[in-house]
Amino acid sequence: MRVFVKVKAGAKNEFIAKTSNDSFTVSVRETPIDDSANWAIIRAIAQHFKVTQSQVSIISGFKSKQKVMEVKF
Repeated sequence: MRVFVKVKAGAKNEFIAKTSNDSFTVSVRETPIDDSANWAIIRAIAQHFKVTQSQVSIISGFKSKQKVMEVKF
C-alpha cells in the first residue's frame, strides 16, 4: 500500500493525522540531520499501521517534506 506523507520535522509534539484516504501528516521531534527524521517517520508509520519497521520504506522524497512511502502487510 502506498501512502503520501507530509512531514513536520523538529516539532514539539509527535502525531499522525490522516488527511485523506491515503495521505497523512506526520510530525516528529527529530530534525532532518543525518536522516534521523526519516527513521522517526518510518517508526511512526509502522506503529500506526501495526507493522514492523522493516515493512515500511520510503519510495521517494528522501530529502523532501513530501514523501511517498510503501507499507507492506
